[in-house]
Amino acid sequence: MPTPLHIAFWNVENLFDVETAVRLPKIQAIVGKDLVGWNAELLDAKLRQLSMVIRSMNKGKGPDILGVCEVENEPVLQQLVGRIESDGGRKYKVAHADTSDNRGIDVAFLYDGDVAKTSKDDMFQHWVVKRYATRELFQVNFTLGERKLVCVGNHWPSRTAGQYESEPYRMTAGETLAYWIKRIHEKQGDDVGIVVVGDFNDEPFNRSITEYALALNDVKRVSSTRNQNDYLLNLMWPLLGTGQGTHYYEGWNTLDQIMVSRGIATGKSGWKLAGEARIEARDIMAKGEKGEPHRFGIKPNQRDKSGFSDHFPVSVLLQKE
Repeated sequence: MPTPLHIAFWNVENLFDVETAVRLPKIQAIVGKDLVGWNAELLDAKLRQLSMVIRSMNKGKGPDILGVCEVENEPVLQQLVGRIESDGGRKYKVAHADTSDNRGIDVAFLYDGDVAKTSKDDMFQHWVVKRYATRELFQVNFTLGERKLVCVGNHWPSRTAGQYESEPYRMTAGETLAYWIKRIHEKQGDDVGIVVVGDFNDEPFNRSITEYALALNDVKRVSSTRNQNDYLLNLMWPLLGTGQGTHYYEGWNTLDQIMVSRGIATGKSGWKLAGEARIEARDIMAKGEKGEPHRFGIKPNQRDKSGFSDHFPVSVLLQKE
């Protein structure tokens, strides 16, 4: 049987270049105070910790494709992939596009070039707008041998202003994602394989996910060809109510999620699920009585070089049908 394809996602928590790196003035004005003293030694420690977690996934081989968010730019991602390789891990390539987020944080994919191929012409992005551009959806079309796979990375507007006060912005993001999925099907066929990953800043049962992104916990409904809507199958539901999550704030939250298209749910895309989604690296990253992820921090009074991120990674295996 062919080796399964390991796809993962991780919010790596504020992976910024050093304080002295050149930035746009508007971004420097927003993040400058957070980055005071953020030097090469701290960045190297952060990269070392991220590398440790990434290399631990997929039974120590690292993911075949890894979506990431909260990264400042491509240069710092290139430093990350260089660190992974120097630590004995895979040699990853970077798929990235700059966003207009006020803090300058982006969504990107790392991928093993021996497994998957793509090009700049196969990358597309959209900014979710709420008076100004914030966060993004980032689509990468991959070719893996004779098969295609579309990956869509997400980082939806945060709950900082309050969960319900900010919810309309995530509903807008969900509506945007649903439109994208519809367009991908129109361009690439009803059975194309699509994997949607991201930090959605909402739970699988929130309206932005179920009513706007059309991501459900109903494989029969997702698989039906009678649907007028292009539903996604949200793979995180089995983890709900198990006392675990991907992020801890006043209790466990499952903000980081993986969803797949009908073509994967049915296997008609040439890809099928090879197991349930899982939360990664808890044995490495967990800290405290609740087992919450051990964060590295970015602000001067938060930094802990033994930390990693405030989110756990998530992953899923796909098998060729």
